[in-house]
Amino acid sequence: MGRPLAFTVTGGNIIDCTQFTAVMKGSGCPGPRQGRPGTRPDHVIGGKGYSSKAIRRWLRRRNIRHTIPERSDQIRNRFRRGCRGCRPSAFDKQVYKQRNILKRCFNRLKQWRGIATRYDKTTESYQATVTLASLLMWA
Repeated sequence: MGRPLAFTVTGGNIIDCTQFTAVMKGSGCPGPRQGRPGTRPDHVIGGKGYSSKAIRRWLRRRNIRHTIPERSDQIRNRFRRGCRGCRPSAFDKQVYKQRNILKRCFNRLKQWRGIATRYDKTTESYQATVTLASLLMWA
């Protein structure tokens, strides 16, 4: 069974990477039957939008493995700096292909007109609509 998907609803003008830590703190991970559930995932797969020093540092401090491709400007800057440019981050293409599952899920959710255009006025009702659509898709 997969881990639960945590999401945060923000305005359309908010950049996704600014909400990374809020989403990560809100994601619960299944753990042993007794005690409090864990909050640390085993692995994080993100797009190029999440390729920043701050996010990579945050993940490293918590010993969370990650697969995030580098942006082309970051690669150029690292090469320009030469030996002072640090080593490139590890990137596994086979693991990154698993991100396709999440992208297809978002695509199916966007087929619901109310979700794609966000007719709901409040955050709570929008989250309820997304949850209901997810349940109907899963059934």
